[in-house]
Amino acid sequence: MTASLAEKIAQFCQKNDLLGQKDKIVIGVSGGPDSLCLFHLLQNLSSALKLTLTIAHLNHQLRANQSQADEEFVREIAARWQLPIFVETCPVAHLAAQRHQSIEEAARQARYAFLWRVAERVGANKIAVGHNADDQVETVLMHFLRGAGLPGLRGMLPAMDISGLRLPGGDIPDKPSLPAPVLIRPLLETTRGEVEAYCHAHNLLPRRDLSNQDTTFFRNRLRHELIPLLEAYNPNIRAVLQRTAKVVAAEVEFLQAHVEEAWQHIIKSGSLDPVETGKIEIDLANWLALPLALKRATLRRAVQILRRGLRNINFEHIETALVIVEAGQTGAKATLPQGLMLTVGAHSFTVADTNRPSSLFFDQPYLARNEVFPLQIPGVTRLTLSNWQLKAELLVGEKINFQRIHQSGPWEAYLDADVVSRQPVLRPRRPGDIFCPLGLGGSHQKLNEFMINEKIPADRRDYIPLLVANNQILWVCGYRPDERARVQAATPRVLYLKFEPV
Repeated sequence: MTASLAEKIAQFCQKNDLLGQKDKIVIGVSGGPDSLCLFHLLQNLSSALKLTLTIAHLNHQLRANQSQADEEFVREIAARWQLPIFVETCPVAHLAAQRHQSIEEAARQARYAFLWRVAERVGANKIAVGHNADDQVETVLMHFLRGAGLPGLRGMLPAMDISGLRLPGGDIPDKPSLPAPVLIRPLLETTRGEVEAYCHAHNLLPRRDLSNQDTTFFRNRLRHELIPLLEAYNPNIRAVLQRTAKVVAAEVEFLQAHVEEAWQHIIKSGSLDPVETGKIEIDLANWLALPLALKRATLRRAVQILRRGLRNINFEHIETALVIVEAGQTGAKATLPQGLMLTVGAHSFTVADTNRPSSLFFDQPYLARNEVFPLQIPGVTRLTLSNWQLKAELLVGEKINFQRIHQSGPWEAYLDADVVSRQPVLRPRRPGDIFCPLGLGGSHQKLNEFMINEKIPADRRDYIPLLVANNQILWVCGYRPDERARVQAATPRVLYLKFEPV
């Protein structure tokens, strides 16, 4: 069986152009049956194809001592086969809570981003992962139950550019020197039973993840409860779902070509980069002339451009937006996922990020509503939405140049470091904020009144960074420091702050 399986996988790889001569491949190895089978097969093919293999293992820290044992097991494999290995530890549970994600989604994003970073480091053009045919069945069914569109129902692809996974920008390589690697899945038409038989025949002795039996996870409930139930109605349900994924994948490829053509026709000419602006403007008349399928697909595309990390777009969101745009009432709005809002105008409609100002200030730093950034002193604090960072430097003794202090520009400030204290933060304004603008002799003023006096546009005020320590505003960034933090001749320590574009 194992010889025929190796031949089957080789044919699958050839059919889908997964492997080529002298490929440099990073293999994601967890230590389980799928990844171990994948590693063994690629190792056997490496001589004929002159492959360069690298093992990568991410310790998710989800199973205490078992996670550490998995890591040691994979390290032993790498040592035995004399292959380079990269290991990283990620507290996935903490990451999921921080990002308000499920543990499965946080783990998925962390794993792919890690593999991409390793590929960039070693110069690999491909990343191989061990998803099998049963994983594909579960993925298609899971997407169907969540109401995904056609791209979700096609399941996983045998090969794709990893940049298409829409991973969080801060996790993936920053300014990569190489093109994004291709993610390949050589086992995608190999069943879990075939993988197990291969491991047994080659005495691979994989690690067992007992969390795969935990039915509190959605995928595990599908695997252990729903799919066996569906097999009672149709014993071939797995084959049906795999076939569905293939059919839908071909139809999505056909549709996407038409979506691209339609997109160029409906997008307003002269629109700025939507990733930078957080806004997409679409010609209303041209959009209304599209067939229904393209109307839905272009709305989904607008959401995906502005929310790269979003995998599943709710059907109801798209349908509600569809109805509102077709009604054509100027000023009508539709709520879209993750802080996006669709607004209908007289001749166009926009999909915009409500976490950004509507009149955009590309040459200034800004925060999203409710963002809070602890300040790194000394160090650099990177803003997530605007392409700016804040550098902080502590000046003591001879480093203090009082003449320079009096010549600071709007996006730099010199403050009394002892007043700022050790734990300042950057945040946007809140109701009731007050401060003591420098130059008013210590008089308090409502922040809103100050902004009005400074003629700051109303739609900008919620996004201006404020430096806050001990519940006191010490700098309205770009405008005015607080009187209490001003530097005097006797100030022993000075905090120098400067915003810079990234």
